[in-house]
Amino acid sequence: MLKSEKSLGIIFFPAFDWAISPTHPEREERLLYTQDQLREEGLFDMEGIAEYKPLVADIEDVERVHFCFPEPQSVVTRSHLVSAGGAIRAAQLVMEGERDRSFAIVRPPGHHAMKVVHGSRGFCNINIEAVMIEWIREHYGPKRVAIVDTDCHHGDGTQDIYWHDPDTLFISLHQDGRTLFPGTGFPKDMGGPSALGRTLNIPLPPNTSDEGYLMAVERIVLPILEDFKPDLIINSAGQDNHYSDPITNMNVSAQGYAKLNSMLNPDIAVLEGGYAIQGALPYLNLGICLAMAGADFSHVREPDYTPEKWKQDARTTAYIEQLCDVLPQIYFNPPPFDGSEKSAQGVIAGDRAIRHKDIFYDTDGITEAQTETLYLCDHCRGLLSCESRSSNNPLCLGVEIPQSACPACRKKGYKLIEDAQIKGAYRYVQLINRLDKEYMRYGF
Repeated sequence: MLKSEKSLGIIFFPAFDWAISPTHPEREERLLYTQDQLREEGLFDMEGIAEYKPLVADIEDVERVHFCFPEPQSVVTRSHLVSAGGAIRAAQLVMEGERDRSFAIVRPPGHHAMKVVHGSRGFCNINIEAVMIEWIREHYGPKRVAIVDTDCHHGDGTQDIYWHDPDTLFISLHQDGRTLFPGTGFPKDMGGPSALGRTLNIPLPPNTSDEGYLMAVERIVLPILEDFKPDLIINSAGQDNHYSDPITNMNVSAQGYAKLNSMLNPDIAVLEGGYAIQGALPYLNLGICLAMAGADFSHVREPDYTPEKWKQDARTTAYIEQLCDVLPQIYFNPPPFDGSEKSAQGVIAGDRAIRHKDIFYDTDGITEAQTETLYLCDHCRGLLSCESRSSNNPLCLGVEIPQSACPACRKKGYKLIEDAQIKGAYRYVQLINRLDKEYMRYGF
């Protein structure tokens, strides 16, 4: 009988009533095969490992994170609220000390959902990790959080949400965006002016195998986590780096994923992508669960796995070694941002940091034009506003007063809302006031 060194809570939610289409890669079978595998392997017979049911997130949990236009109910189904509630339940288990670690094996996924939401992109409507993290901060106070996104696709939504947050470290290991959706996630994207270096992208070349992936974790991720000293480590646990995944080009095995998780030692993992439904996901999830529980995972193998077949070539190894030499400096010594040139970082105009973004919602076919403004402040994180227009909605405005807002930024936030009401330029206006826990929306 395998023994667990750490107690682990596992939350399942396959979302039987939600699918993009019956044959879409993101469908309920992704989790059902895993559920069968874990039971067949006797995982829940191990002392310290138990299954839990998800909670249902409230609309307020969504509004704490996202500007949803025209309203959350237009983009969120019951399944999305349960998926986010599964992540919240995972957090609750750890924060209350009921379990040492937790793994939310839930769908629909969330890491492509950005701060502003008009619909679904990359199969994601709301960012379930962000909903979970802000639920933690709402109920347990300010926390330093590190998110390590190991999905094969760049976590562009999570990056967008935490772009200006110095208390959240976001690291994304992913297949190079020049070769895969969403075409983003490059080292030049380092975070906003008040959070430079808190965003770190590690774009890995196609055909990266266990060797390269684990090298990047050991030489880039772990030293940065050691320096950042987070209160919580969250693994955004996408599993589409697997060698058999039908929509990606990487060569990571179940053993590679388990070793990665053992090295990362996350407090909470939340499932993201992974679309090799029978040949990969049951073994990957089993390996991750055993690693999180501190149990022996050496026996976990895919039936068709041949190490030599999926070994990366010397050029790939040399390229990743170069990344390992260079990328840590983005965190430890980020170049100064003066905002004088237009770039992905945005520009500085007086007391404002401004970014213009054109966003395509590939799942729903929506186009969005957005202007994000951070009002720079010496006393707090700064007031955030987002002007957004999409092919679904006319001009909208979102204003966020941060949890640590100073009196001046709080006052300025309400002034923006008041001016929007007077001018009548916006069809929908939403206020996120984290300081006073006030979440309001207006339609004109």
